[in-house]
Amino acid sequence: MPDQKQTREELLERMLKGYQAYFDIERYEEREDDLPLMAHCRFYVHSEKYVLVKKAKLWDADSNEYVYIFSVPELTKEIFERCKDYAYEEGMKLIDPKPGHMYSYITPVFICDTCTKEAEKALMRCRIYKSFHFSWYGWMNVHTAAVIRKGNRVITNRMGRGNAKFMKNILNS
Repeated sequence: MPDQKQTREELLERMLKGYQAYFDIERYEEREDDLPLMAHCRFYVHSEKYVLVKKAKLWDADSNEYVYIFSVPELTKEIFERCKDYAYEEGMKLIDPKPGHMYSYITPVFICDTCTKEAEKALMRCRIYKSFHFSWYGWMNVHTAAVIRKGNRVITNRMGRGNAKFMKNILNS
């Protein structure tokens, strides 16, 4: 778990170091919209199966994940909602539901010193799911996660449990 002596900046660097092997990372220094967005990470995978030659394709599937990392001293419900809405809107612009699209995950991640009970409750209860053309063109889930320095905790919503394991591994390495 994160050491309370580590700063949020150090936690951000460790998290980005863990993501950099698989994700394309774009960092932000200052933003005009006052969002505490520190980085945006993109992950793309294309898989396909064919018989003997590539023209005899049986299936193909695209999988994507868009991670938005925010850093705040205290995570409040208002900040959570504003950042989650931003991540959702920007992530939906990147999703291209078409034949072959399997799934896309939009993941707002918060690095904070403390978290209010209301924000924690809103984060854990966040459930956003969308299917495209009755799932023929895939689906989209929103995974939320927060790394809270006080108490050395990682919390997620139900769909983001895999992210908790990933973050704990990154932060413990």
